[in-house]
Amino acid sequence: MCRSLNPTVCNSFSRKAGLFTILFFWIATTPLSAAEKIPGILAVHDSLTAPNQAATIEATLIRTGSLTQAGLGGEPLELLVAGNVVATAMTGNDGRAYLPYTPKAKGAVSFTVRTGTTSGVVLTEAGGNLAVWERRSPIVAVEMAALMEGAVGEGPIVTKPGNEADGRRPMPDAAEELGKLTQFYYNVLYVVTMEKGTSNRDQANAQARQWLKDQKFPVGHILVLPSAPEALGAKLDELHAAGWKQLKTGVGRTKAFAEAFLQRRLEAVMVPEPAKGEAPRKAKVAKEWKEVRKKM
Repeated sequence: MCRSLNPTVCNSFSRKAGLFTILFFWIATTPLSAAEKIPGILAVHDSLTAPNQAATIEATLIRTGSLTQAGLGGEPLELLVAGNVVATAMTGNDGRAYLPYTPKAKGAVSFTVRTGTTSGVVLTEAGGNLAVWERRSPIVAVEMAALMEGAVGEGPIVTKPGNEADGRRPMPDAAEELGKLTQFYYNVLYVVTMEKGTSNRDQANAQARQWLKDQKFPVGHILVLPSAPEALGAKLDELHAAGWKQLKTGVGRTKAFAEAFLQRRLEAVMVPEPAKGEAPRKAKVAKEWKEVRKKM
C-alpha cells in the first residue's frame, strides 16, 4: 500500500511497480534456448565390421562462418539406422564423437548422424555407409585413381568446388565391370590417397562417397590414407592383423599401389596399361577395365 500523502507520487509508484512485474515475468518465461543457434557442418566416415561385432561411427562437427573451422565440443549427436536412433554421443573438444553400433547381418548399412534436439547448433546431418562383411569373403581393394579419367596424383578432389557437375569422369566400363566382380563374389574396398600438404580427411571421404554414388559404382568401404608411401602397406598389415585376411588382390593405377601388394605377396592388377617401365615385374596389366576380371 502507498502511504505517501501525495497522490501523484503514489500513482507513479504503482505504475512503475506494475511495469517491473510485467518485465520480471517476461524474462522468467523466456527460455534460454531462444538464443540463436550457430551454424555447423557435420562429416562422417564409413566404417567396417563383421556381423554381430561392434562398429564405431566417427563423426566430426565443426563451426562454419569463422576464419578457421574449429571443432564444436559438448554437442549431442544421434546415430540413426533405418530412421531409428540407435546411439547417442557428445562431441569432444575437437568436435569429434564416436557412436557405437552392432549390426546383425552382413550387407551395406546406410546410416545418418545428426545434431541432437538439445544442441546449440542448427540442425544438420550427414550420411555414410557401414560395410558389414563376413571375414571369410574375398575382398578386392581398388585405387580410386584407377576409376577416373585424367592425370594421376591430383589428390582426392573428384569435383570442382562450386561446380559439382563438372567433376572427373569415370573410366569406360569401370562401374559395370566392378559391379560384376562384387555382385556374387568380392567385397570392394575403395582406397583414396590424400594429396601432399592436405589433411582434410573428412572432405575427401565425403567427396569420394558422393562421386561413387553419382557414377553408380557398387557400395563398398572407403579408406582414406595420407600421401606417405608407406601408408597403404601399413594399412594392409593392420587389416590382416584385424582378421581381414581375404584381402588378397589390389586393382590400381600407380606403381606405389601395386608395390604395396606385391611386397606382401599379394596380387596386383594395374589398369589402364601404364607407361613402359612403370609396372613392377610381377604386376598384372590390363589395358582397360573389361580385361580386369580375366587378370584376377
